[in-house]
Formats: sequence, structure tokens, C-alpha cells
Amino acid sequence: MPFARLASATTPTCHIGLGLAAVGRPGYINLGRESDLPAERSVEALRERSHELLDAAYAQGVRYFDAARSYGRSEEFLTDWLRTRPEVDDVVIGSKWGYTYTAGWRADAEEHEVKDHSVTTYERQRAESAELLGDRLDLYQIHSVTPDSPALTDKELHAKLAEAAAQGLTIGFSTSGPAQADAIRAALAVTVEGEPLFRTVQATYNALEISAAPALAEAHAAGLTVIVKEAMANGRLAGPHAPEAVRAIAEAAELGADAVALALVLRQPWAGVVLSGAATVNQLVSNLHAAVVDLDDEQTARLATLAEEPGTYWERRGQLPWH
Repeated sequence: MPFARLASATTPTCHIGLGLAAVGRPGYINLGRESDLPAERSVEALRERSHELLDAAYAQGVRYFDAARSYGRSEEFLTDWLRTRPEVDDVVIGSKWGYTYTAGWRADAEEHEVKDHSVTTYERQRAESAELLGDRLDLYQIHSVTPDSPALTDKELHAKLAEAAAQGLTIGFSTSGPAQADAIRAALAVTVEGEPLFRTVQATYNALEISAAPALAEAHAAGLTVIVKEAMANGRLAGPHAPEAVRAIAEAAELGADAVALALVLRQPWAGVVLSGAATVNQLVSNLHAAVVDLDDEQTARLATLAEEPGTYWERRGQLPWH
């Protein structure tokens, strides 16, 4: 399994990954993004920004990079970076299928992506990912599985995914929404010829949204690698948007609120990789300080008081504007 490469890494940042959702397309929902990116968000400008981030992350010991078919040109940007740096042969590359990018490189599009977990979409997007990333793709995940997703019950799709797994591709899934725990447990029960289909799970977990924790612990115990996304709640736990408890701990440590938010997730025993969604190199450097933050029990208890009801959290997330 490709994540075994991370298990043997010795850098403090080996369990932090870089997600390209914020820089693979001109529009996204992270707070403060309007000032994080160049005024002209051309394809070339975001390609350059993506490469700057990938270079900085790799230099600092990051070894997992995460893209998706719906993240605009993220796979393309990542492919270009890998091709120009043949010495980079020790990274794990993950991508996702199940959403189609529909914004036409516009931040103000009425619709940015369309979800479809059918076999037809899988086969089309698998071919698209393969054309770009080829054999550099290690992990392919179903994007944003919910309890009602047909991906949990479609036997034809399961057979197709198992075939890809037999050819060496690791198969995983990501989740979203207030019922993440239900989706995770349903996915853990999916088997093909008696063998579990999924080897990784990517889920939202942060100081404000902790509801998936028991299910993620179960997934970890079952042998899956857990990847955590949105550890900073799309910017709600970073900078001036962070709650007072986070900012106070950060000030005492002389670090950013983002580092504290990420550190809280890194200390979870089931967390295999925690994603940074940085849009600037300065943000990335600040994020990576999380690897050396040592939260004590009192600080952890203060952060535990920030948790929201899942329905409330996801309703607010759904109201975040695309910038």
C-alpha cells in the first residue's frame, strides 16, 4: 500500500499532506481567499502558484499530495510538476472521482461541480485521470460519499473498483455532510469476493466538527489509512476568523491559529494524514508548524468546547460563498 512510504518517513511533516482544492480552480469557499490569490486568476497564474506550493511542501518534508477531477486543473498542475521534477519519486499521489467540474474557469459560476457516482462517470473520469497522472496515481477515491450514495450499493461499480485495485491502484472514498459516520460505517461493510474494497477514508474533522471521530477510529482499527480534510473548517479556524480559544493558545505558542487547529487533528491516534489547504507559501509554512505544536490536556479540553452540532456546522459550510 502506498501509504507505507509515509510510515517509514522520519520528517516531522510526513503526516501532513497538501490538498490542491484551493489552487486548482479560480473559485472556492475558503474564507479570505479573495486576498490569497493573484487578482488575475488565469490558468497560468494558478499553475505557477500550485507549483510554488508543491515545491515548498516537498522541501519541507510533505509527501502526500491530493487532487480531484472537480478541482479544476489540479491534476494537470500536479502532473506538470511531477514531469519537471523527475527526482521526486517518493511521494504518494491521490485524486478523486465523482464530481465533474462545470464552472468553466469562472469564480462566479452559478454551478461549480456536478456529483454523479455512476459507473459511467467512474469510467470516464478514470480515463481522464490516467491520461494525466498515469502510473503516478497511487490512490483513487470516490468523492464525497453520503449514506444515500449509490456508490455504496452498486455491485457493478464495486467490481470495476476491485479490478483497478487488483492492478495496483489503492481504492478509497471521501465523505461529507452531517452523516459522515454513517457513510464511513456503510463503506467499511463493502466487500468484493469477501475482501474489503476500500483501503482509505478521507473525512472532515476539525475542532468544530468532531462527529466522525468514532467511525474514523473504527476505520483505522480495520486497517484503513485515515486522511483528514478541512482541518481548518474552510478558514473558520484560521487567522482573524478563529475562535478566541484557538487564538489564545496560538498566541501563547507564538504560532498561527492554523497551526493549533491542525495540531489538534494530528494528535488524534487514528489520523494518518492531515491535509493543508494552503493557497500561499506563507500559509503552508504556518500550517507545517503544527507538526511541532504540543497541546497539553488543558488546552485540548478548551478546544473541545468549540464543537458544533453536525447539522449546524454543515449548514454554515453550505452558506460559505465561492470566491
